[in-house]
Amino acid sequence: MNYKEIAKETLNIEAQTLLQAAENITDVFDKAVAMVLACSGKLVITGVGKSGLIGAKMAATFASTGTPSFFLHPTEALHGDLGMIGKNDVVIAISYSGESEELSSILPHIKRFNTPLIGMTRDRNSTLGQYSDLVIDVVVTKEACPLNIAPTSSTTLTLALGDALAVCLMKARDFKKSDFASFHPGGALGKKLFVKVSNLMQTKNLPIVSQDTKAKEAILKISEGRLGTVLVTDKEDRLIALVSDGDIRRALLRDDFSLESNVLEYATLNPATLEDEDMLASEALVLIEEKKIQLLVITDKNKKIKGVLHLHTLIEKGILQ
Repeated sequence: MNYKEIAKETLNIEAQTLLQAAENITDVFDKAVAMVLACSGKLVITGVGKSGLIGAKMAATFASTGTPSFFLHPTEALHGDLGMIGKNDVVIAISYSGESEELSSILPHIKRFNTPLIGMTRDRNSTLGQYSDLVIDVVVTKEACPLNIAPTSSTTLTLALGDALAVCLMKARDFKKSDFASFHPGGALGKKLFVKVSNLMQTKNLPIVSQDTKAKEAILKISEGRLGTVLVTDKEDRLIALVSDGDIRRALLRDDFSLESNVLEYATLNPATLEDEDMLASEALVLIEEKKIQLLVITDKNKKIKGVLHLHTLIEKGILQ
């Protein structure tokens, strides 16, 4: 049995379903977007079984893209949770057949409060279709299931239509990356847009030595500091150089290397610094990579050390470009 060909056929069937649906989009979508935009409450998604699983995903997508939303299971609604639907809400009910018993049971109660109802079904004449103010057609010519029974193409189409509605709403609300990050502060984008250098820089127990320090003392300080680097300051505590463990390794190859030498003999003078601790950490990462360094020293305008930001810290905290 050629499973690769079966997989290709499945994807092609579902892809064709989506392409056909795209050709048949009507102005119902415009009306659905307008209905949700006019809603001063929440967008409530409901459905049973596979439709319920799709609905839960849709609710999560809407909620994270600027449309307050939650999923309500019809069975729970019948046992008290119907009160979660407010008078200013809009409901999207999903049922491919339009005749799901549990869903049909709550439709009269939804309409009793004149709550706007958008139905997602294949049959406009079904119970769901008749109760709905708007019907988004979920029509497939063939399920990808070889028995043409298991919800496959139909669930893919329903999910895609939910995504399409969410994208329409994002466009209508002029939803931006910064808005998305606000709903995902712990995600990669949230970290990229909100985490600053000041949030991540190390300010205590910094490995600092004076310009008169001998190489052997600087090496001990490097080990104690656990940053792989020691910062060198002048008599006014201004940063003038730094010495990394790489600098020391290279110095060991020199014929004139001596542990008694002044640390400045082996130091990197005028190292890269940053005065703006409010810079986004992601932007600091760009600076670190451009300069091909591992440690960025944060100073004030007089070169007094305020802290350091290590490349490893950025990586550990999930800061990406």
